[in-house]
Amino acid sequence: SGLIRRHFVPSKIDPCLYLKKDMMILTYVDDCIIIGKSKEEINQFIHSMQNGVEKFILTDEGDIDKFLGVEIVDRGNGEFEMKQPHLANRIVTALGLKDNSFDCHVNGAKTPALTSLLNRDLDGKPRKKDWNYRQLVGMMGYLQQNTRPDIAMAVHQCARFCIDPKLSHEQAITRIGRYLRDTADRGIIYRPDKSKGLELFVDADFAGGWNKNDPRDVDSLYSRAGYVIKYAGCPIYWKSKLMNGELALSTAEAEFMALSLATREVLPLMTMMEEINDVVPLHIDKSNFHCKVWEDNQSCIAMTRRDHFTPRTKHIALKYFHFMSHVGKRLRINYVHTERQEADIFTKPVKDHLFPKLRYMLMGW
Repeated sequence: SGLIRRHFVPSKIDPCLYLKKDMMILTYVDDCIIIGKSKEEINQFIHSMQNGVEKFILTDEGDIDKFLGVEIVDRGNGEFEMKQPHLANRIVTALGLKDNSFDCHVNGAKTPALTSLLNRDLDGKPRKKDWNYRQLVGMMGYLQQNTRPDIAMAVHQCARFCIDPKLSHEQAITRIGRYLRDTADRGIIYRPDKSKGLELFVDADFAGGWNKNDPRDVDSLYSRAGYVIKYAGCPIYWKSKLMNGELALSTAEAEFMALSLATREVLPLMTMMEEINDVVPLHIDKSNFHCKVWEDNQSCIAMTRRDHFTPRTKHIALKYFHFMSHVGKRLRINYVHTERQEADIFTKPVKDHLFPKLRYMLMGW
């Protein structure tokens, strides 16, 4: 109410974002980020909140360098890096992988995931370590969703087995810890490139977790979707998700379902970007604002360009064709080679030779 009284308007898309001419405020419980065109106007706003009729108790932390445990480092030349080394090191220490710990002799890992996907492993060997599996998954989940998209897939597949983790799941968590130990001080390096606009990389892994030893395990037949939304070449939202609402019947269908899932995020985001553009210029052409979508499956791309359903696609028409009216307008689907498909890192364990290349495209290192 204090913000609305000062002529701020909540975003139609995100009610935690408040906008008015030349200023934006992002609220998260009792933390705020204030962005404005003038430092003087920001100071006047803070003074108004502290000394207005409400007498809000506010602490001015100055220029942003940390927020919710995320360090924001100015690298100069318009670049900055977001990272969470404290949390990464806490994870490594909790796993006993730090110096002077019982497992500190274990080598690091070049990638965060084992080469094969995890399954329930009902008859697997019991765990050996006594650290809290669920707690470690929670810490890793917070890390991956803020600054470490490179571990998103590895963490999410481990999160599926919190109820009854076996030795195989414990080893997968340890593998992530070994990877983090050597990269704890890294995050995402943002190098804005205004020419790139809004982009969506989306991929799927068709029934990649199928377990031949337990062919009746339906959970192993679900496909995994992965996507990253980038603006000006910088990642702003990403996801690795098992599509357990429906079984895909082909690779193309899995890709199409992943595309549908990703556009549910990107279309509202475009509306919010248009709101922000009225406050802070985002270098978007209002008359031609669109998202360039990168997809590596030609059959999926062909499905998006049909103006009617076919016998092979009618069963997914209602649920997954919601974005079709935007194709060619706000969404423009393009082909990208698999080895340049940045979303590949969210769907499966990427091979050692390809992982660094995709990570560099995604995170800048």
